[in-house]
Amino acid sequence: MATTIQITKNLQEELNKKKIFDRETYEEVIWDLIEDTKELSKETKKLLIQAEKEIKEGKIHKWSDIKKELNLNV
Repeated sequence: MATTIQITKNLQEELNKKKIFDRETYEEVIWDLIEDTKELSKETKKLLIQAEKEIKEGKIHKWSDIKKELNLNV
């Protein structure tokens, strides 16, 4: 069931700035904003810690090295 809400012109302008593409609805923008405020899952936090550790240990691949290894001229 759809409903109507009233917002100020200022809020409408701010929501417009948040749109990823022109035809994105305000509902989509609001859902994206809600998603941005949610807590990360334990698994995601664990993976982030692991990734940070690997970066500190130098276990990374530079894009330039990958292109060279694969003979890509991108």
